[in-house]
Amino acid sequence: MASTSSPVYVLGVGMTKFIKPRGKVDYPELGFEAGIKALVDAGVNYDDVDQGIACYAYGDSACGQRVFYQFGMTQIPIYNVNNNCSTGSTGLHMARQFLAHGAADVALVVGFEKMSPGSLGSKFNDRTNPMDRSFSMMHETRGVEPKKPGAAQLFGNAGREYMEKYGATKEDFAEIARVNHEHSQRNPYSQFRDVYTLEQIMASQTIFDPLTKLQCCPTSDGAAAAVLVSHKWLEAHPELKSRAVLIAGQAMTTDSTALFSKSAIDLVGYDMTHRAATIALAEAGVSAASIKLVELHDCFSTNEMVTLDGLGLCPPGKAHEMVRNGDITYGGRVIVNPSGGLISKGHPLGATGLAQCAELVWHLRGQAGERNVEGVEAAMQHNLGLGGAAVVTIYRRLDGKESRKLDPDELKAVEAVGGRGYNPAVEARGLTEDEVRRARSRRAASKWMEPEVRKEAKL
Repeated sequence: MASTSSPVYVLGVGMTKFIKPRGKVDYPELGFEAGIKALVDAGVNYDDVDQGIACYAYGDSACGQRVFYQFGMTQIPIYNVNNNCSTGSTGLHMARQFLAHGAADVALVVGFEKMSPGSLGSKFNDRTNPMDRSFSMMHETRGVEPKKPGAAQLFGNAGREYMEKYGATKEDFAEIARVNHEHSQRNPYSQFRDVYTLEQIMASQTIFDPLTKLQCCPTSDGAAAAVLVSHKWLEAHPELKSRAVLIAGQAMTTDSTALFSKSAIDLVGYDMTHRAATIALAEAGVSAASIKLVELHDCFSTNEMVTLDGLGLCPPGKAHEMVRNGDITYGGRVIVNPSGGLISKGHPLGATGLAQCAELVWHLRGQAGERNVEGVEAAMQHNLGLGGAAVVTIYRRLDGKESRKLDPDELKAVEAVGGRGYNPAVEARGLTEDEVRRARSRRAASKWMEPEVRKEAKL
């Protein structure tokens, strides 16, 4: 396996509010808002960007160009990435590879999604479903309920197996969801910000036992973006170093033959998650035991349970004990999904990996306000797509120090970048004309691609 040759940093992040998929906002507007915010946050202009990566799962070919041309028509390479639910972090991985090996110095990664209401379904029914063999394995080992959502059955069965093998209970899965919903009340970008009791979560509609509705992520519209820069570029712009967060370790893996071991846990990507975490942690030079902050792929509460185990955040088979001990929330050993996670924040597929990145960058910088996790040496991101791909990324502060919440004077300095005058980690706003002017290309902006600037964040 080739190793990265030079450090790569996240310099800027941005995102839209995640909203219910009602068709009110189209993907060009979503992608544009997130991209402009990331450029402004980084303190760079689109003319500095020499690679563009667009991440989306639902859309026609070249949707990425439709989004990026609004920033400028500078003739840079623009890649369109589709890797199921791990699409956004796949784009991050691709950008890091470009920058680490000298193919680019500045990359803009934008993830966006305009989804249909209801459970996920196939858009192409005249050809082989890429998950056909996985569903065949589920049919052979656990059976298939025709009227139940396929994803809920896959992940629900993983939860059933965890109960059978290790003694987890339905209440443990419901507690995971309760924690995520409780966290989301402090995230202005979250699709849902309601807080529920354990009893309310367990009493909500059963989707596929043990999963109830409040333990399942919703479909969502939204976008998120990140600006990544090379070490050489950052050294040439020392005035921006205070914003940079190091990608200290990262791995993208796909399935092994363990996928078809007849284990429901293996069937949802446990092995590739475990391998990606092992590689990323080793590259970063940190242990799983030292991780205090995680954004992980909780598309269902059962998957969070399995993933806590797969990432090495607990001894094998002990994730439910971690949940019972309060070790996944504030005051516990590791804060999991302070954003609210996919369950409450929402899950626009192409944007999810980049939204996780934004959340962790804000925490490491000390911008995340009342949800900020302090004392973090290294933060972990996990993004999973069945079919499949898993991406685990470890982030660290550039100065090597632990995270701490910024004081008001320090926050003012952060808010002054790009002339914003507010902290985007704790306040979700739309764009201003001045932000657009600062970020759009100065040499190759086309009037034909000029977007309408929306000053209010969509609800």
